[in-house]
Amino acid sequence: MYSRSSEPVKFERDCAAVLVPQGEKVTLPAGSVGYVTQALGGSFTVFVEGNLFRIAGEDADAIGKETPEALEVSENAGDDEIEKLLWEQLRTCFDPEIPVNIVELGLVYTVALGRREDGERKVDVRMTLTAPACGMGDILVEDVRSKLERVPTIVEADVELVFDPPWNQSMMSEAAKLETGML
Repeated sequence: MYSRSSEPVKFERDCAAVLVPQGEKVTLPAGSVGYVTQALGGSFTVFVEGNLFRIAGEDADAIGKETPEALEVSENAGDDEIEKLLWEQLRTCFDPEIPVNIVELGLVYTVALGRREDGERKVDVRMTLTAPACGMGDILVEDVRSKLERVPTIVEADVELVFDPPWNQSMMSEAAKLETGML
């Protein structure tokens, strides 16, 4: 789902939001009006009263949108199938200001699927940001964690934010460079 529009929205209920780019969590009251500037990966960036806010997919109903459907895997899914779904989920994570997912931006350094002591599946992710001072860092980390924990059989996602090696534009995919005008 992608949109660079100015679709008008009216909040049908109070809604948790994140102020972009500061990362501050706020509540937008029912009746607030604005417009969608970006709809990617199941979350929305909305412009309300001169500010940008990120609305998580689970709160999409507050602006009249559908919430994401539950993920499904086969009953005896192997690690390869689960790992593929983990990468698909990572591709639904976007910086609210950049219309490119974090995988294509080169922000994901490692994804390690493993098992906890009780035998349940867990995933460890090491990722970075385009800039260390990005106010959205904690929000992006939580977005990654929550989306990975939506994958059936994953009971724990540990997401570590690292800055070594530092991110640079050469880490972006060709598609990301093209989308951002850096090619």
